[in-house]
Order: sequence, then C-alpha cells, then structure tokens
Amino acid sequence: MFPANYKIALLMTLFAGLATVVGGCFTFFIKRTNIKGLSVGLGFSAGVMIFLSFTEILTGANSLLIKYFPNNADWMVFIGFAIGILTAILIDYFIPEHIAEDLFCPQEQCTMQHSKIKRAGLLTAIAICIHNFPEGMVTFFVTTQNVTLGLSVAVAIALHNIPEGIAVALPIYHATGKKRLAILYSFLSGISEPIGALVGLFVLQTFLPHLAVGFLFAAVAGIMVYISFDTILPLSRDYGNGHYSVFGIMSGILFIWVSLLLMK
Repeated sequence: MFPANYKIALLMTLFAGLATVVGGCFTFFIKRTNIKGLSVGLGFSAGVMIFLSFTEILTGANSLLIKYFPNNADWMVFIGFAIGILTAILIDYFIPEHIAEDLFCPQEQCTMQHSKIKRAGLLTAIAICIHNFPEGMVTFFVTTQNVTLGLSVAVAIALHNIPEGIAVALPIYHATGKKRLAILYSFLSGISEPIGALVGLFVLQTFLPHLAVGFLFAAVAGIMVYISFDTILPLSRDYGNGHYSVFGIMSGILFIWVSLLLMK
C-alpha cells in the first residue's frame, strides 16, 4: 500500500534534485579563461557546503537520531560525522589519479593542475550524490505526511542544490572546456535525490528510516567538510589570491543563509 500523496512527493523530490542542473547551466555564462572567477566560484561552493554541513545537515541528523538515542544523540552525530570523514579519505585514496584523465580527456594530454581540478569536480559530485540521496528520502517522507511542509522542504533543498550544481560543474568545465559534460555531471549528482525517494518508497519504510537517514546526514556532513578543506579551498587559493577565495567563501555562506531564512 503506497502512502498518501506519494506521486506529489516523488515530483517534489525530482524538482529539488534537478536544481543541480540549474547550477550546472551557470557554466554557460562563465568564461573558461576567467581564472579569478574560478577562484571565487570554488570558494563560493566550499562556503555553501561547509555552512550547510554545520547548520542544516548536522542539526537535521541530531533531530532524527535523538528519537532513538535521547541521551546520546550528540555522540551519535559525532560518530556519523567521523565516519563521513573516514569515508571521504577512503574515496580520495581509492580513486586513482588516472581516473579523472580517463573520464574527461582520454585523447589529450592533461596537465597536472587540470587533473587536480577534474578530480575536485569528481569528488564533489560523489559527495553531493551521497548527500542528495538521504535528502530525497527526507523530502519524500515529509511530503507524504504534509504536502505544504514538503513543498517548503523541497524549495529549500532546490535553492541549495543550485550552488551544489555549480560546485560540480565549474571545476569540470574549467578543466575540459566542455559545458555539456559539466552539466551532465551536475545532472548525475542531482538525480540521486529522486532515487533516494524511490528507495524510501519501496524499502526504507520498514527499516527504521529516520535512524538510517540520521546517520547518513551526519556522515555526509563529514564528507562535504573534508572535501571542502582538502580539495576545493586549496584549489580556490591556487587560482586567485586569498581575497578572491575568502570573498567566494563569504558570498556562499551569506547566499545560502539568506536562502534558508527566506524559506522559514
């Protein structure tokens, strides 16, 4: 027996997930030779990811886990966050350097710096894909219970999925010059959100879904923070002086903060 409003819930989740494509389309308006723009854009993306991780994502993880661990929810969030960092380290370790070249420029010689940029885009796409999966489940569950509240959640997620799409597409575009490829990867990172909704519909309803989503949220926060500090921010500084990087970070934080305030 499907839950009430499940069709609307699936559509809302699809809408929220594919907002990453909107972010990917921003590559049409950014010149590939604009290295300072890349520095600001990477800083912007890192600012969004770090702010969301320490505010919305970890807070959401705590609110879900506290139902099952009323006395130890903070520690459960900490453990999930640490597992996310470890996961990011393992992803970084087990993706060989040559994978980026095989994916993006098999017929041309890639410079070391281009390889680093493409690797940043690939790792960011993986992190956001994992991030969007539990978000899809959350949007789906909320909407099946309350369509109005579900719409608010879907719009809020869509707003922060736009800069996440930029985080994926911008490095790939600057490294390859291929806008369609950049948009394709922003699409692939966002499509996991409706896939998460489908999993929530057919499977997780019988396996303590809120508990599973809570741990996933905490782990994803760890992944996003690690990638931001280990990969995105160093590249941002490499392509501009510290002022461009910091300006991008602050712009990203303020943008996503205002977006979330407008949704309350």
